[in-house]
Amino acid sequence: MTQTAPPARPRLRLKVTPAAQTHLRSGHPWLYESSVKSQNRPGEAGELAVVLDRQERFLAIGLYDPLSPLRLRALHVGSPVTIDAAWWAEHLDTALARRDGLFDEYTDGYRLINGESDLWPGLVLDRYGSTLVLKLYTAAWFPHLKMVLELLSRRFPDYAVVLRLSRNIQPLAAQFEFGGPGFGNSGFGGPGLHDGQVVQGQLEGETVLFSESGLRFEADVVRGQKTGFFLDQRENRRKVEALSQGRRVLNAFSFTGGFSLYAARGGATSVLSLDLSQHSLAGAKHNFALNPELVQVGHQTLQADVFRWLQEPQESFGLIVLDPPSLARRESDRAAAIAAYGTLAEDAVRLLNRGGILVSASCSAHVSEREFYAAVRGAVQRSGRGSVELETTGHAPDHHATFAEAEYLKAIFIQVF
Repeated sequence: MTQTAPPARPRLRLKVTPAAQTHLRSGHPWLYESSVKSQNRPGEAGELAVVLDRQERFLAIGLYDPLSPLRLRALHVGSPVTIDAAWWAEHLDTALARRDGLFDEYTDGYRLINGESDLWPGLVLDRYGSTLVLKLYTAAWFPHLKMVLELLSRRFPDYAVVLRLSRNIQPLAAQFEFGGPGFGNSGFGGPGLHDGQVVQGQLEGETVLFSESGLRFEADVVRGQKTGFFLDQRENRRKVEALSQGRRVLNAFSFTGGFSLYAARGGATSVLSLDLSQHSLAGAKHNFALNPELVQVGHQTLQADVFRWLQEPQESFGLIVLDPPSLARRESDRAAAIAAYGTLAEDAVRLLNRGGILVSASCSAHVSEREFYAAVRGAVQRSGRGSVELETTGHAPDHHATFAEAEYLKAIFIQVF
């Protein structure tokens, strides 16, 4: 008996609210569940769904995710376009070309794809030496993972690729059935994915070494925060280096000592790395050991709650870096986070000697630049000390942001007298 193939399903089509149409046309890449008025059939994670305008004409196409409130991540808005292998290859090459000329041979740790801002929504790709870390924030990428790895294997044939997964999609990843041949050149295939999985090439251990501005660092690419290191603060670390000559430096929320190493190379008389995590402080010590030329600078680590420690009597410093983790992970945290930024700055200013410099940073997307800068400036004003605002900074060029929700990083440099 002759078997016939099942009929092809019609393209998934969404009709959305007028406000959502306006947002898509203005370049915003997200479509929320509440904005979908109707659709022609149920959709699966990773399907390419078309958004129709009020005249039922093509408006946009994107990755559909039925399990997320963020229902669609736009890939293209405007005239109809075919999303095929050539389209993906072109957009990968465009993202890579955007980084051409940004870094010299002294830096081999940086971002290659920055999610929506590089038209790869919900996907981040970072380089650490000869290792790539691919982080996914939506299950919509699971059906396309083989294609992504094939593209990477052609452009980075000798690199290992580590898969990192946002916590909310890890249970889904473990259940995903792949089938077919292995991925990339790793022989990887079969059911299930897990966070920290090596999906291409080989990796010796869980950490890799990379260079940033000529300094050596270790990145925990398998289990570390983000993709293993905070690459987005690179330019601010360079600025701290230029300001550290002859100063006693405190690096609060130090993580593995990124700002500390730059301050030491910049001529700091001493550097104190302060963090609640003993594991992070051990990483800071190890990073200093990777750079023996910094041995002449007195580097100490201290495990403590930064908020409490700053409120206790301490010796003064010539430069203090405040770089806490996100204090507002959701909109409901925003008011408390703004108050916390002000408290941190107020307590830090009390520990600055005359002419000392405060460097305060925020990675909380729910706190705007205006709100964050106002909190820090207000704290300095309340101290009654004279001050000069040196500069404010935003995203590093390899972490460029093209829409409001992607603009999370901001920092302010203030000198007090």
